[in-house]
Amino acid sequence: MDAPLPLILTALLAAGAVLLPGARPRALATLGALILAPALLVADIWDTDQVRPLRDHPSVAVAGVVVGLGVLAGLAVLIDRRPAAFPLLAAFAIPFRVPIASGGSTANLLVPLYVVVGAGALAYAVPRIFGEKTELRERKATMLEWLVAGAVVLYAVQASYSDDFDKALENVVFFYVPFALLFALLARIAWTKKLAVQVLGVLTVLALAFACIGFVEYATRHLFLNPKVIASNQFEAYFRVNSLFFDPNIYGRFLAIVIIGLAAALIWSTRPRDIWGITAILAVLMAGLVLTLSQSSFAALLLGLLVLAGARWSPRWALGVGAAALVIGALFVVAAPSSVRLDLNSSKSADTATSGRYDLVKGGVNLFADKPLQGYGSGAFSRAYRRAERGSQEKAVSASHTIPITVAAEQGVPGLLVYVALLVAGFAALLRGVRGDPVRAGVAAAFAALVLHTWSYASFLEDPLTWSLLGLGLALSLVPRSRRRRVGETAPAETTAAA
Repeated sequence: MDAPLPLILTALLAAGAVLLPGARPRALATLGALILAPALLVADIWDTDQVRPLRDHPSVAVAGVVVGLGVLAGLAVLIDRRPAAFPLLAAFAIPFRVPIASGGSTANLLVPLYVVVGAGALAYAVPRIFGEKTELRERKATMLEWLVAGAVVLYAVQASYSDDFDKALENVVFFYVPFALLFALLARIAWTKKLAVQVLGVLTVLALAFACIGFVEYATRHLFLNPKVIASNQFEAYFRVNSLFFDPNIYGRFLAIVIIGLAAALIWSTRPRDIWGITAILAVLMAGLVLTLSQSSFAALLLGLLVLAGARWSPRWALGVGAAALVIGALFVVAAPSSVRLDLNSSKSADTATSGRYDLVKGGVNLFADKPLQGYGSGAFSRAYRRAERGSQEKAVSASHTIPITVAAEQGVPGLLVYVALLVAGFAALLRGVRGDPVRAGVAAAFAALVLHTWSYASFLEDPLTWSLLGLGLALSLVPRSRRRRVGETAPAETTAAA
């Protein structure tokens, strides 16, 4: 499918849902993006085998559409009447993925989250289009919102010359547009301490359930999902679990984010009951994280904990500990490289020690050097790498697991500048006022951990946790100082009760 103009229009509508002044224009843009994105998706996957039963039986397709619209309408009514239900439903839906064939490959998509975002968008848009609701207080778009919207539009524009337009279309429709709507909806919620704690409680219950499933997988030496991980476990001395996720690293990322949220509640706790309760939950989740054997998740967790320590006690102390850890780690690698299977005189050894990342990153840098101004186009990393390096499809896909390199190779200098500016604006908004506030400190620490995780694995703007943390952090940063204390106080006790 070659339809860059509709794709760009969809991205512009999503950007309008974030940026446009006035409730009604934003609502119209939200509804437009909500309609156009699924239309592009249907056109993209219409010829796949998974859609063939619907093509052959149109009555079943019509019935499915009617049922789907009914579910959306029902959830939209619920969210309209109880706006706090939206972030709770979104938190519950975030981890669940459904395999969908598209563009000749299979993607694990967050279909339950799409349903929740669609319902939330309807609940926001319809009453405002018909004038039944208006915003109590309008505000100008922040720099973070401009950069988020700009990233979506730039990605769609650079898809027009991409070496892999189908991949770019899938990313925009599956991730960028729905998650931009998620960001916009979360940023406009009137967040309270109680609501933030309830969201953490939902995530904690899910994390505990996933950890228990991981324990069963480890005990039985049987994984429920992902044939690649199953095959890998058969040839390695270790055994990795992924619970109901398709990847141990994504599972580890989710656990690390939840652990950081609970750690924020723990270090601000004062009552022994709260401390013991949260500690018991953390012990279970840490055991689950260990079984993933995800090095990137452990590194992300450590960074998140350092950010929390800086917010709770001393930023200088936290920076000092972090710097000391880096120095010790570097000295350990230099002094005993064989312990990490590294030969300092061999690039092949470096590639093996980094699970193939060394050569892949080097290849990505070469792609950026070939086309530094415009890049190869959105979503084109895998195809361009395979062509340039004569690598296999599997290795080319793994090459996209270092986000800054991927952005540079695909989008060139413009994309890299937007990415860096987005990080700067994101951290500026999330870190502002974190001292003494466990909610804001937890959000900032979780975002820092996620960013580090994307530097050694994949999925930055393709992960709804990124957009959720940015939306929540932005909303909290806009809370007047007089209300800030009420949002963060006594969170630990309610966290224990919710979890």
